[in-house]
Amino acid sequence: MTGPRNWLTTALLRLVAGIAIAVPAALLLGASPAAAHPMPHSVVQLDVYRSSVDARLELPVDELARASGIDLTDTTTAQLPAKAKAVRAYLLKHIHPTTTDGRAWQVAIGALSLSRTQQTSTGPYRELVAKAVLTPPAGADVRRFTFDYDVIVHQVVTHVALVTVRQDWAAGRVDGKGTTQVGTIALDTRHMTVHALKVDLGAGSAWRGFVAMVELGGNHILTGTDHLLFLLILLLPAPLAVTAGRWNGLVGARSALARIGRITLAFTAGHSIALAVTALGRLDIPAWPVEAFIAASILVGAVHAIRPLFPGREAVVAGVFGLGHGMAFSFVLAEMHLSTGQLVTSLLGFNLGIELVQLLLVCLALPTLLTLARLSIQPRLRLTGALLTATAATAWLAARLGLPNPVARAADSAGSHTTLMLAALTATALTATAWTLAKRHLPRPDRTEPAEPTDDHDPALVG
Repeated sequence: MTGPRNWLTTALLRLVAGIAIAVPAALLLGASPAAAHPMPHSVVQLDVYRSSVDARLELPVDELARASGIDLTDTTTAQLPAKAKAVRAYLLKHIHPTTTDGRAWQVAIGALSLSRTQQTSTGPYRELVAKAVLTPPAGADVRRFTFDYDVIVHQVVTHVALVTVRQDWAAGRVDGKGTTQVGTIALDTRHMTVHALKVDLGAGSAWRGFVAMVELGGNHILTGTDHLLFLLILLLPAPLAVTAGRWNGLVGARSALARIGRITLAFTAGHSIALAVTALGRLDIPAWPVEAFIAASILVGAVHAIRPLFPGREAVVAGVFGLGHGMAFSFVLAEMHLSTGQLVTSLLGFNLGIELVQLLLVCLALPTLLTLARLSIQPRLRLTGALLTATAATAWLAARLGLPNPVARAADSAGSHTTLMLAALTATALTATAWTLAKRHLPRPDRTEPAEPTDDHDPALVG
C-alpha cells in the first residue's frame, strides 16, 4: 500500500504546483498592458509660512475618478469649473489637519487646474492640481501637526501619497527648487486603515532663514543675466575719454577706477532703495512693466557703449535704472508671504547676497576692462559686445511686451551657465593682470640718439 500512496501523493503535489504556476501566468498574460505599468502616486507639496501652510495637491485623474466618482478624464480646462464644486467638496471631506493636541485646522481649497505629466517608471497621464490653504488655530505651531489625509487612498488600496516640503523659510529652504520628503501616506493593509502622518519640521531659526536669503540673493544676481549685463555694459566704456562726441582715447587709471566705483555704488544704492521700499511697503506692482523697463535700460546702456549718450553722468543713470532693477528683486520676496520680522531679515540677507556677488563680479571684470581699453582692438571688441548686448536687450523687450522669441530664450538660458561664466571672468582677469605686470617689467626703449654709422659698419662697404 505504500507504493500507490506515494504515487498518489506525488501526483497531487504536481497538480497543485501546476495550478499555482498556471493561474498567475494566465492572469498576467490576460491582463491589459496598462495594468502591468506602475501606477502614478499623488504628491502633496507643502509651503510653510509664519501662520499657515499652503499645499499643492497633484492627483492622477484616473485614480481620483475611482475614489471619488468624479471623472475628469476627458474634461477640458473650460469644462473644469462645472465640476469644481464637487471636487472641492470631496477634497474637504478627506483633508483634516489637526494640532498635536487634536484641535482642527481650517482648510480652504483654492485654484484647480488640469495638466499632463509623468513620473519615473510611468507613462504620461493627466493630473488635477489643487491648491489648498491650511490654517491652524491661533497660537498653534505650524511646524508640528497631524496630517489626516486620505484623498484617493481611502478607496484605491495600492495608491500612495508622497508628502514633501518645498518652501520653509525657518529651515533655510527658500529657493522653491527641489523638495524635502516628510513621509508617505498609504493604506495599512494589515489593519485596513489609513494612518495620519505626524509632521514635525523641527524648530527652525531666523539665522537659517537669513543665511538662505544671502545665498538666494547671490544666486539671483549671478543667474540674472539682465541685471548683470546692465552693470557690465555701463562699465565697459568707463576707462575711455570722449572727444567730439565719440569714445576716443583713455582717461587716467585713477579716473577710470573712480568712474567704475561711482557707477557700481549708484546702481547698488538705486536697487537697494527700491527693493526696501517695494518689499517693506508690500507694494503690488505688475511684473511686466518693470521687466520691460529693465530690458530698455540695457538697450540704453548698449547704445551708450557705442556712442556716448550721457558721458560723465553714468552714475546718475545707473542709480535711476537701478530703481527698476530693485523692484524686480522685490518680486522674489513678495512670493514668500513672509511676516514683517522675517521680511526685514530676508531683505537684509537678500540684499547682502546681491552686493557680495556683485562686488566679486566687478572685481573680476576690473582688470579686463582696464587692459582692454589699452589694446588696439578695443574699439572692435567694444562694438561687438555692445551690439550683442543690444540684440539681447531688444529681444527681451519684445518678449516682455508680449512677443516671445528664441533670442530672448537663449539670452535667459545664459544665466544657467554660471560656473562657465565665473571661470571665463577669472581666466580673463588673470590673463589681463599677467599682461599688465609683464608690460611693466619690460625694458624701456633707449631714448638716446643712435650713433652715426662708421665706414667699417656701412653695409654698402661690406664685401
